Amino acid sequence: MHAITIPEPGGPEALVWAEVPDPVPHEGEVLVEVAASAVNRADLLQRQGFYDPPPGASRYPGLECSGRIVAVGAGVHGWAVGDEVCALLAGGGYAQKVAVPAGQLMPVPEGVDLVTAAALPEVTATVWSNVFMIAHLRPGETLLVHGGASGIGTMAIQLAKAVGARVAVTAGGPEKLARCAELGADVLIDYREQDFVQEVRKATEGKGADVILDIIGAKYLDQNVKALATNGRLAIIGLQGGVKGELNLNALLRKRAAITATSLRARPAGEKAAIVAAVREHVWPLIAAGRVRPVVDRIFPVDQASEAHKALDEGSHIGKILLAVG
Repeated sequence: MHAITIPEPGGPEALVWAEVPDPVPHEGEVLVEVAASAVNRADLLQRQGFYDPPPGASRYPGLECSGRIVAVGAGVHGWAVGDEVCALLAGGGYAQKVAVPAGQLMPVPEGVDLVTAAALPEVTATVWSNVFMIAHLRPGETLLVHGGASGIGTMAIQLAKAVGARVAVTAGGPEKLARCAELGADVLIDYREQDFVQEVRKATEGKGADVILDIIGAKYLDQNVKALATNGRLAIIGLQGGVKGELNLNALLRKRAAITATSLRARPAGEKAAIVAAVREHVWPLIAAGRVRPVVDRIFPVDQASEAHKALDEGSHIGKILLAVG
């Protein structure tokens, strides 16, 4: 088969479409012929040599895919050759075939085409596990989403609204904020021009956000704590703004607030399977009902992965950037 390889870490030009050995599904795995994958920031870090795959995972980038099952390994039940699926991966999505643990497979949701389904696994698993399984966002609460126009952000807005929460977002510029509003965001904050702490407090009559989903990390740590409501929960899922910040523990203590920080890629297979099962139970019916939808900015052919990486790094996209493989 062919896959995007990284012979040497570097810029987008480091991505090379090359012939490689076919993967072989082990016990408990299936082999998927890939229709599409998606570009995530973790892929950019891997390309630069800063984020190696977990032990035993494919060395090729790509944390999610959609496609058709072409082989089923021993011990797999409930899946068959020919099934159309999408999958959460530890790596290997930028390829014509990938071996996937059966617990990380999901059927393509009703009403979504096979290529577009590649936009779903990473964002739905990330948002559902952090906002709902860990932070326990409830109806009537306020969720603040940093990067509301990103793939994660566009999904977080929709899922939070679907369960009856109020959503505030930060994004850069009127076009991105307008798209967030179309998806249901109630409070629109241009981080280039406005102080999000003040805006969230104003919108909540001084209370603050009950849950914050943060992709920035250190740069926003102090402001995020200030923006939290009493008993608030800060979920950190990205480090675009650095890895080391100063935390006022007294402020956190007085609010009886909590901070969690998670990544999805390195979790054990059992944890990933539990998250995928929860997504299939809670999110897939919302997609089938038309209440939640994948947001795709553009689709590149997989052999133009370098251009897709440039587009993500440039930051003007809204939603997901996909790679068409099949």
